[in-house]
This record gives sequence, structure tokens and C-alpha cells, in this order.
Amino acid sequence: MAVLEGRAYWSFVTTPNTKYTPAYSVNLVVDDETANSFRNRGFTVKDMDEGPALIIKRKVDGPRGMIREAPKLYDKSKREINVTVGNGSHVKVQFKEWETQWNGQDFKGLDFQAMQVLDLIQYDAPDGAEFDIEEEGDEI
Repeated sequence: MAVLEGRAYWSFVTTPNTKYTPAYSVNLVVDDETANSFRNRGFTVKDMDEGPALIIKRKVDGPRGMIREAPKLYDKSKREINVTVGNGSHVKVQFKEWETQWNGQDFKGLDFQAMQVLDLIQYDAPDGAEFDIEEEGDEI
């Protein structure tokens, strides 16, 4: 499995994004060289205002009714934590590349395995929204 360092945007690590197909995901903003390497190998790279981002995700629902576990989330001391990672947080993301064919078409993606938060930017919930954010261990 590979690990990349960058800035996290639109992170859904401990709770899946359920707007469309339920999935754990992060848009990981990386340097241009890394982005170009992935783009040249056929992976999706999203051009964001903050820079090029790799879309790393794990769908909740798997084949034959399987439910996939959430990626692990760690602090900089590699202790498991339960926080909501805000946009711009400095992180390392562990992922596994995958490739498949379906109906004669090739598909590639990056399966979200784990995230280590190196510098947390706390997520601020919109007015009127309530989130219970818990941290384990020392502050990050």
C-alpha cells in the first residue's frame, strides 16, 4: 500500500458521505509532480482552487451485501482518534491502487485505507448543525 502526504479537503473518514453512493473519501491536494504522475497513469485528478487533488475513496457497500469498514484515523503519534477533519488539514493518506474492466471499459481508483492527521484544522459545523466531536489522547 502507498502513502501520500498533502492537504485534505472534503474528508469523510469515520462517517461516510451519503449524498450519492455512500462512501468514505478525501480529496488530497498534492504537488503538481505527484498529480501529473497519477494523471498520466489514468487516475482521476481534480483541479481545485487549492491545487490538484487525488480523489481517494472507499464505497461502503461491496459485492454480495458486504459492508466495508471505515478507514482508520490516527493522530501524529499513530493513536486512533475520532475527529472530523476540516479542510486544509495536513495529513498522510494510505491507499491501495485498484484496476478493473467492465463491459470492455477500464476503471482505476484509489481505495482509502487510513489517514494520519499531522496538523488538524478543526471542522466548523454550519450554523444550526450539531456535531458531537470527540478526541482521544492528547491534542494534535
